Amino acid sequence: MSTTQIFELVLGLLAAAIALHWVAIRLRLPPASALMIGGGAIAFVPGMPHWQLDPELALVLFLPPLLMDGAYYTAFGRFRTHLPGILSLAVGAVVFTTLAVGVVTHWLVPELPWAACFALGAIVSPPDAVSARAVLQGVRLPRRLVALLEGESLLNDATGLVLFRFAVAATLTGVFNAGDAAWSFVLLSLGGVAVGLAVAWLFFYVARRLHEDMLVIAGSLLIPWAAYIAGEAFHVSGVIATVAAGILIGWRQHEVFPARMRLQGTAFWRIMIFVLEALVFILIGTSLRGVVERIGDFDAKVMAMLLPVIGVVCVVTLSRVAWVFGIDAILSALHRLGLRQARSLGWRQASVLSWAGMRGVVTLAVALTLPDNIPGRDFMLITAFAVILSTVIVQGSTLGLLIRLVRPVDTDPPAKVSLPYCEAAIAKAKADVVAKLAYDANGELIHPMLLDQYTRRLNFTERYAEDAEAMMRGLDPHFDVVMAAIAAGRAELIRLHRAGLIEDETLHDLERDLDIEEMAVTLQRSDL
Repeated sequence: MSTTQIFELVLGLLAAAIALHWVAIRLRLPPASALMIGGGAIAFVPGMPHWQLDPELALVLFLPPLLMDGAYYTAFGRFRTHLPGILSLAVGAVVFTTLAVGVVTHWLVPELPWAACFALGAIVSPPDAVSARAVLQGVRLPRRLVALLEGESLLNDATGLVLFRFAVAATLTGVFNAGDAAWSFVLLSLGGVAVGLAVAWLFFYVARRLHEDMLVIAGSLLIPWAAYIAGEAFHVSGVIATVAAGILIGWRQHEVFPARMRLQGTAFWRIMIFVLEALVFILIGTSLRGVVERIGDFDAKVMAMLLPVIGVVCVVTLSRVAWVFGIDAILSALHRLGLRQARSLGWRQASVLSWAGMRGVVTLAVALTLPDNIPGRDFMLITAFAVILSTVIVQGSTLGLLIRLVRPVDTDPPAKVSLPYCEAAIAKAKADVVAKLAYDANGELIHPMLLDQYTRRLNFTERYAEDAEAMMRGLDPHFDVVMAAIAAGRAELIRLHRAGLIEDETLHDLERDLDIEEMAVTLQRSDL
């Protein structure tokens, strides 16, 4: 294919992704499932040009920005609090699944070497960050459960990639040392953290000196790839480096970036992440054709491998269930023995956590990097694709139903200060400053309107903090009037512009003010 044809194909896939996403919303299906099925159908459309997804390019193109976005919005306090549980999933569950898949695979396919069986286990063991984000969008879950799922999805790829590299090396050389693998994982992780923090601090240093919003936002686009590539260049974990950079930038951005930059950057990143996530799943679907062509006599080989493939898919699912419920049972036993820090999830949250193990782009990309001379390569490719399809389509499509059935309860203690009281505290801080600055050096009131405005706002928020439910009953009509006034102002602005009475620059400046006012009202309405 020529470069022009590749560009046209990417545009066509993006258009198809937008259409499939819209269909998924209308049919109330998980977008990830619709995109993957649609991509698979598109791949076999007659006349569709032949192309292959480069696995190395897929990892470096899609994984860093999606990891960065997830890390940026990670609730660092909960991440730190639940880090033992996150590591249990990101390291313990991945290693356990790798071993379980390896043992079952060797039992079902005895001629496959042990190291190759564990290589397959490493390919299919880590749940995918992109899949988890896509499936959990719009789902309300307990805070602890969200922290565990988000934290696991950020860290487990590093575990899977390290296990895969050691397993492939052992398959080709016949040499494996568990101690060296564990020590290497520790060094890779710590080195990744150091590289990621260094990249984030360098970005802050440069951002403070650019003094231009567009330059800083454009620079932020480079951070995920800079962290990932730097991590790989220093022979540490690029995944951990990207996550560390994202968490630090998300933690410090309130102090470093002005409001206008944050608003523009957030809008830019939301669109970019939507496009990347949509393309990831449609590309996974379209890559099915490449897998079929690689394997050759696909139908015959699939039928011959059907039982082992089903066995691996079952073991991938059941091993996560066994790990989650097993660890939860241990925590429950420790709590009964007097260890108060050990709090079990309970069967409701454990059920959701054990079922949220979707695989995606990392599993596919790693499978496609398998050396041609590794034993059982065709079987591994078919199995990897089967695991992706079964977890995203079956688990992803039924996760929402499971959440509605079990109704997981948030058992984490609530925050010490509620949203209404926090709003009242902010209003008081504002009112105190205005009360001081409303008078000149001679004690004369020079800002009476500001003082009155902030005093009334403080009185309102204090009443709202005392009885939020009673105050809410009068807020909707209030916001309706404000929104109607904004709409009337916008209509008048457009009328003046259409009549040729104002310049385009005036239109854009005043429309921006109205948009900010409308956005502020919308955010207030959604927060209350």
